[in-house]
Amino acid sequence: MCSGSFAKCLGITLIPLAILCVLCNILLFFPGGLVAEDNDHITKEVWYFGGIMGSGVLMILPALVFLGLKNNDCCGCCGNESCGKRFAMFTSIIFAAVGVLGAGYSFIVSAVAIHNGPTCLYTNGTTESWTNPFVDGDYLNNHNLWQGCKAPEGIVTWHLTLFSMLLVMGLLQAVLCSIQVINGLIGAICGDCCGCCGSTDGAV
Repeated sequence: MCSGSFAKCLGITLIPLAILCVLCNILLFFPGGLVAEDNDHITKEVWYFGGIMGSGVLMILPALVFLGLKNNDCCGCCGNESCGKRFAMFTSIIFAAVGVLGAGYSFIVSAVAIHNGPTCLYTNGTTESWTNPFVDGDYLNNHNLWQGCKAPEGIVTWHLTLFSMLLVMGLLQAVLCSIQVINGLIGAICGDCCGCCGSTDGAV
């Protein structure tokens, strides 16, 4: 497969992932699927916009660049003295690096959010308050602690599900963009089609 065609496949994969990440981040603004009565009732890591900015906006741009790398026949560039194709592949490396940074940001924010747990109305004896009671991460292994969160209903599951999705998708995006860095290097050095570079056998 040619470098440009492979990059297009990566772009096609990255776009739906970016959209899903944005949707996950938006859903996190509605704890337990409900409208928050106060912004303080929303887990602080949600406001870092890991899914919207990191795995969303910063991922759409590289994806669109990858999609545009293949606009003609696979071996149409062979024997062409123009360096346009190779420069485009080299430029894609920069955008892929931006994608890695964005996905990495989303991954880190999600990991921190999973460790710290959600903000909820927590009952401690006779006292109830909106707080983040799981900052030490112990709740992940002790589900009995979840019962202390009285509201919103099911907030711990909601929090873990969405941030886990962001974590996995951020990791996948980072891997795909890293692959494009390698693919871009190959394309920049060998041209769009390494199988026919330096050869006129496939040229018309």
